[in-house]
Amino acid sequence: MTSILILCTGNSCRSQMAEGFLKSFDASLEVYSAGTNPATQVHPKAVQVMQELSIDLSHHRPKSVDTFLSRTFDYVMTVCGHAKETCPVFMGEVRHNLHIGFDDPAEATGTEDEILSEFRRIRDEIKRDFFAFYLEKLKG
Repeated sequence: MTSILILCTGNSCRSQMAEGFLKSFDASLEVYSAGTNPATQVHPKAVQVMQELSIDLSHHRPKSVDTFLSRTFDYVMTVCGHAKETCPVFMGEVRHNLHIGFDDPAEATGTEDEILSEFRRIRDEIKRDFFAFYLEKLKG
């Protein structure tokens, strides 16, 4: 079984969405997400925009990367995007480190519609890029 850890800082948006997508692509994958500075909850708008695609994140909780340091992973993937963000480094045992960066939708400003639009844009980018990763590296 392939094991994957997706890392970001807060583990409240991007890494949670990526975890949800990978699990939806292939239920046999062992997928986790974590952050170096976990938030108190998964961002409600991340839950909302994933629910639009019938992926339920409402039961997910942000977790600390420290929880996973004793585990071995086939892939550890970072999803931070902006230069001002420090991508976490996984200090445990990992076969492949990958980075697929995305903007942080939690930083979106504007009207409610504009903010939701940004969450949907990032969600769709995550789906596209993680599906490409799945087809290239995991399927078959």
